[in-house]
Amino acid sequence: MADPKGFLNHGREVAASRPVEERVRDWNEVYVPGSLLPIISKQASRCMDCGIPFCHNGCPLGNLIPEWNDYAYREDWQAASERLHATNNFPEFTGRLCPAPCESACVLGINQPPVTIKNVEVSIIDKAWETGDVAPRIPERLSGKTVAVVGSGPAGLAAAQQLTRAGHTVAVFERADRVGGLLRYGIPEFKMEKRHINRRIEQMRAEGTRFRTGVEIGVDLKATDLKKRYDAVVLAVGATTARDLPVPGRELKGVYQAMEYLPLANKVQEGDYVSPPISAEGKHVVVIGGGDTGADCVGTAHRQGAASVTQLEIMPRPNDERDAVSQPWPTFPLLYKVTSAHEEGGERVYSVSTTHFEGDEDGNVQWLHLTEVEFVDGKLTPKPGTERKIPAQLVTLAMGFTGTDRENGLVEQFGLDLDERGNIARDADFQTNVPGVFVAGDAGRGQSLIVWAIAEGRSAARGVDRFLTGASDLPAPIRPTDRALAV
Repeated sequence: MADPKGFLNHGREVAASRPVEERVRDWNEVYVPGSLLPIISKQASRCMDCGIPFCHNGCPLGNLIPEWNDYAYREDWQAASERLHATNNFPEFTGRLCPAPCESACVLGINQPPVTIKNVEVSIIDKAWETGDVAPRIPERLSGKTVAVVGSGPAGLAAAQQLTRAGHTVAVFERADRVGGLLRYGIPEFKMEKRHINRRIEQMRAEGTRFRTGVEIGVDLKATDLKKRYDAVVLAVGATTARDLPVPGRELKGVYQAMEYLPLANKVQEGDYVSPPISAEGKHVVVIGGGDTGADCVGTAHRQGAASVTQLEIMPRPNDERDAVSQPWPTFPLLYKVTSAHEEGGERVYSVSTTHFEGDEDGNVQWLHLTEVEFVDGKLTPKPGTERKIPAQLVTLAMGFTGTDRENGLVEQFGLDLDERGNIARDADFQTNVPGVFVAGDAGRGQSLIVWAIAEGRSAARGVDRFLTGASDLPAPIRPTDRALAV
């Protein structure tokens, strides 16, 4: 145990954020650089090294949290990095982007603020990069087997790195022009600067992983041809089919899916554009959807100089505190969150549903009409007399995703079975109905968290390794049938 009295002597402290008026003028990460290191030893000391560490259960990766908390407390950064990497390929991603279900499962959190596990994690990995403790792990020998990984999001990257380190020759195919999937073009720069992806890609290249960008399997290269070229295939193509809003006026100019809007802002940061083709500058912006993607749209609109930003959510406002009956500890609770984007301004409106959009004579959206809703006999029902309209010159739809992309023909060309939820079906080894073709991440699980994607990538890699060699020493933190912790 780091410090038997740590949780008694020290309260919870989190990373300091830069002032709002400063950070909305740039695209750098919102936190004050270096603000964690002076406090992280004390924060790690709050970990009680529980006899049954429920944080392990809360984390799909099974991170060895009490162990690296102890090392962080002692400021043994090299040992902390080794234990952190034992279960997580990319802790700099999860330490910035994961909603931390581990903290919701922290035993200390029963009656006190939980340990800042996420902040400890990101401090360890940032220190490891700074001191050169993150080095390529080149396999001692090659297996002679080849694997194609389709998709370079967190699931695909995790699977590729594990399989490369196992000695297989791995090529990652990405249809975008850069590697990273939604990490690259879906996550705004202010949440995670893309240099974190770039240096991991360089590490993976040094280990032997090959990357092929600008290649869409099913279009540029037929799935059947890919399968002939490689001994195994891992599909980590995500769940990129966005949920739409079929209401009158949806066709108006200025109404976009979130993933039409967000990537363009990231491409400006990559140097592809001087200014984004879709911009919130000077406009009244409405974001439909109250989740993390919606918050990303809010923060992006602030930085582009929106006149106003309103975020709509059809469900009621979540509670501030855990409901011990419906969401008991150590489950991951649905709570009211104030993200960095919400701190920067805008209005959040709950229990409302969009009825239609209204445009001008040129076909540009100008107004959004909505009505309040309430649950009646278990169904969300409009409340009479609550109809109103709000100004809307740019609308982004951030209502989630319904499944993997079916338009490129990949599913049909492989002949893949789908489950009842429209995801690609797989067995306990993450193998589809087509021998040698595996699936990991949102494509098989449905829309989920980055930590689940990495866990699935690691688990699928074990299935592939077993398929190719008959046995595997690679870790498999989860199975497809494990839904108990799905969040």
